[in-house]
Amino acid sequence: MPSPEALLEVTPYVAAWSEEQAPMPTLVERAGRIAYQREGLFDRDRHGALWARTPMRPGKGRPDFARVHPLRQRRAMEKLLCQVCAKPADRSEEGTLWLLIDRRGDWPDWPAAAAVLEPPVCLLCALVSLRYCPALRESAVAVRVRTSHVIGVYGVLYKPGPLHPVPVGVETVRYSDPRVRWVQAERLARELSECTVKPAEAITDLTV
Repeated sequence: MPSPEALLEVTPYVAAWSEEQAPMPTLVERAGRIAYQREGLFDRDRHGALWARTPMRPGKGRPDFARVHPLRQRRAMEKLLCQVCAKPADRSEEGTLWLLIDRRGDWPDWPAAAAVLEPPVCLLCALVSLRYCPALRESAVAVRVRTSHVIGVYGVLYKPGPLHPVPVGVETVRYSDPRVRWVQAERLARELSECTVKPAEAITDLTV
């Protein structure tokens, strides 16, 4: 088991820290969608989706590997940055590199048409992730993706309530879905296509 000090050295860029927490602002209904009582310029993305407010204090406190920082995840997904180091993700003739839990049993050409919430990785950070992440060590594949598009957001879905909007669940909702007006977004989703899947061990070869 890696030591706490070792884990601190490889804390992913998208991971949240213990000091990056704040009381949730009150949600209201306005113009047929959820809203904050007072909204700022960065509360919504260019599609109009409302994003969860989270302080930006990376490195403060302890890393919380179970939580993802909404704005850092969004930046990495939009710009195809490595989710660990925030540098450009690795790219070859076969496409951008993703390291994903192996779900090839879900459908024949998985992960084609999959909506993923994990940003891509660079080659070095893929090797580090395989070393330190138990879930990836157990079942992971290297996926080269030629084409991917931002298609929606993942977050808490609300519905109108008597006083304030009421949460009804957590979902990935496409921007084309009218329900996106009722999602408090926490992560950006990309749909993958033109994928080449290889065993995670292939990452040790620079030609992955």
